[in-house]
Order: sequence, then C-alpha cells, then structure tokens
Amino acid sequence: QVRLVESGGGLVQAGGSLTLSCTASGRTFIWYGRGWFRQAPGKEREFVAAVGWTGGATNYADSVKGRFTISRDNAKNTVYLQMNSLKPEDTAVYYCAADILSTIVRGTPAYWGQGTQVTVSS
Repeated sequence: QVRLVESGGGLVQAGGSLTLSCTASGRTFIWYGRGWFRQAPGKEREFVAAVGWTGGATNYADSVKGRFTISRDNAKNTVYLQMNSLKPEDTAVYYCAADILSTIVRGTPAYWGQGTQVTVSS
C-alpha cells in the first residue's frame, strides 16, 4: 500500500500564496506519477495538476494554469503544489494522489491522501 499525507493548507487572503506538500510512504514506486485534486463544498472533486515520475511532464487544469506549479522531490518521496495569485474560488479540500500519470489525469488514481483544507478569503 501507498500512504499519502498532505500538509501546508490554511487560510490566506486573495492574491496570496500557499505551498502544499504530500509525502508518500509504504510501497512508494518512484515511477508513479503524482497529482493534486480539489473538492469545493457542494461540488465534485476535480483535477488540478499532475507530474510524471521524472518531474519533466506536467499537466494542469485550465483554471490554475499560470498560477499553480507542481513539482516533486523523489529523494524525499514528496510532491509540492505551489499556489500563487489565489482566488476565493480556489477554496477547497486539496487531495494528493499517486498512480500512473495518465490514470491521474483521467481522474481515477488508485491512491489518495486524506486532504488538506485551503481557504482563500476575499
């Protein structure tokens, strides 16, 4: 099993920045892609960003392109989501995920974290 633990969520004003981290433990396959999803109250969970195992291939939802950056440190089994120019509509629980990159982008990764709350005030 792969265990994913997110951290870094919190409350920030609109226009501010936050960095989320997600560390994997257990059967950590370095070749797995890693990704982030989010779920706002009353809405379905949606894809945010994903990164391939080398860190070279990335995918982003249109709503976060140019504002969010995903990266990974394989030596630390950790993936990051740098979020800049945050908007109130970015408020959601953010979930980390792991699986083959294409599976993450399709929205059906096998492994999920518990989530971390991000709240952006206007």
